[in-house]
Amino acid sequence: MDRKELGNEQLKEWYRQLLYPRLIEEKMLILLRQGKISKWFSGMGQEAIAVGATLAMQPGEWVLPLHRNLGVFTTRNMPLHKLFMQWQGMQEGYSSGRERSFHFGSSAHHICGMISHLGPQLAVADGVGLAHKLKREEKAVLVFSGEGGTSEGDFHEALNVAAVWDLPVIFLVENNGYALSTPVREQYRCIALADKAKGYGMEGITIDGNNLLAVYDTIKGVREYCIRNQKPYLVECTTFRMRGHEEASGTKYVPPELFELWQQQDPLLLYEQFLLQEQVMDAEEIKTINENIKQFIDKELEQATAGSTLIIDTAAEQEAVYAARKSSGLPVVADGLASVEKRFIEAIKEGLYQSMETHANLVVMGQDIAEYGGAFKVTEGFAAVFGRERIRNTPICESAIVGAALGLSLEGQKAVVEMQFADFVSMGFNQVVNNLAKIHYRWGQNADVVIRMPTGGGVGAGPFHSQSNEAWFVHTPGLKVVYPSTPADAKGLLIAAITDPNPVLFFEHKALYRSVSGQVPLEPYEVEIGKARKVVSGDDISVITYGMGVIWAEDYAAAHPEISLDILDLRTLLPLDYESINASVMKTGKVLVLHEDTLTGGVGAEIAAWIGEHCFNCLDAPVLRCASLDTPIPFNRELEKNFMAGKRLDACIQELMSY
Repeated sequence: MDRKELGNEQLKEWYRQLLYPRLIEEKMLILLRQGKISKWFSGMGQEAIAVGATLAMQPGEWVLPLHRNLGVFTTRNMPLHKLFMQWQGMQEGYSSGRERSFHFGSSAHHICGMISHLGPQLAVADGVGLAHKLKREEKAVLVFSGEGGTSEGDFHEALNVAAVWDLPVIFLVENNGYALSTPVREQYRCIALADKAKGYGMEGITIDGNNLLAVYDTIKGVREYCIRNQKPYLVECTTFRMRGHEEASGTKYVPPELFELWQQQDPLLLYEQFLLQEQVMDAEEIKTINENIKQFIDKELEQATAGSTLIIDTAAEQEAVYAARKSSGLPVVADGLASVEKRFIEAIKEGLYQSMETHANLVVMGQDIAEYGGAFKVTEGFAAVFGRERIRNTPICESAIVGAALGLSLEGQKAVVEMQFADFVSMGFNQVVNNLAKIHYRWGQNADVVIRMPTGGGVGAGPFHSQSNEAWFVHTPGLKVVYPSTPADAKGLLIAAITDPNPVLFFEHKALYRSVSGQVPLEPYEVEIGKARKVVSGDDISVITYGMGVIWAEDYAAAHPEISLDILDLRTLLPLDYESINASVMKTGKVLVLHEDTLTGGVGAEIAAWIGEHCFNCLDAPVLRCASLDTPIPFNRELEKNFMAGKRLDACIQELMSY
């Protein structure tokens, strides 16, 4: 080891920092055997990486660790008693008992915890790095991965985006030789993982991850490089895990001689030997420090367990799913505002444009959205006005871009992501339903992200450009799902979605873009998310619908004046406006739920079930669903017409009228 210019007191403090997580882990293994914690992912043998790397970063810089990086949390001086509460699932922990071990974060300590899927946090780091770049801050971000995680597509996407966008991100790979039980020879064929850096146009290095000073010195220098050159960097730290992937899995798959070899390279042992050789400390002082830390750990554990109570509060649990929305001060209804005739797509464009003017921290990202203006030309001309920094073309990597949007949110930015087609969101599905949707419930961090979703059929685009996939997301707590059918609602709901601090899936029916026009107020305004719109008041049948279904219902009502339809446009699918649904059902007693999506598991099933549970006494007929066929959407225009729910609308209404 090379002490460089480090003084004795600093070297002693770093010994405490290195020893601290090791002794905590020894205590955790006792608690595990006592049944006081359910699971533990040990970092024994790898502490020098987490501690050394965190020491090299500034306190105000984000670190995104994994599940065995206890040294990140302790080096950032998080109160141990509260960490104990977290690990034991207590409500006083960082996630109020909602998350396990290290699956949480703390904005006060600039730590963003992982989710179990390993790779997604890499793209989140890209977003944090982008925020630093946009704000001209001299900061970098550090994100951890294991060697197994480098096999994930998220690893490729995140490194590629960081390189293309020149982001100050340090990608640190802990290579301990095994992804659970799978050895590296079954993970990759390159000699060193750092060699992968060249393929992305970035620098990379492999270092001894068990040498505390080497880790510190390397990350310190890499951090300075990333900030100075505004470039990412890949650091591979070789190390070894002295215990199982988690305690229950054991270590029988590891050859015994490896343990003997790596035991001699234990980072704590190496550092102690260095301190003794340099005469920084003697054996007696080392013993004293060990005893003092053990006593401190015992006191913190005692504090954690004393008087802890569990209070089950269902309302509080539900309230924690979403971040509180503050008033924007904009008009909430469009009535009475000066308006002009606009097409649906023009209303969306204006809502986005005015939001860019209102929110200087708003970034729009998507494929081909800059000079080209996007597949549907919604952002045409935006780059010339707002600049390429805020109107960002992206590589084809939906997962990384959604993750980067979350990273922007960590730094107080807003993001709108344009999916070229709603169908392609499946490539970023994990980021949407597991990262964006759950993060506020998990540890109180909001995800200020809107994902624009050009959706729907009727344009002969086939199975992968015409799907109605809104039901995928209505099932996911933490998301908001919006689906306008008029130009005025499209603008007002988009502005409201961008103002909202929660993740919003904003569905835009492609067939409505240039076929529907209406009066749209000139100035910015909001349409309240979660409130339905009464389209037509009637007495015979309630038609509860949204999107293209509204157009079908209006056309049918115009063609059949003898039938009095009460048409309700939901506008928001999550959360649903149950009050308006109930009022419509009470009015007519006969209900048709209409949507373009396929029948099974669609939004209509949820609405029909709710009506059956809550409005049964006022029903005069079964609740019917009118939906598209349970097949993929076909390309041939005639087959597509047959697929669509509109084909069966008359039959459903006539059936209800017969009761």
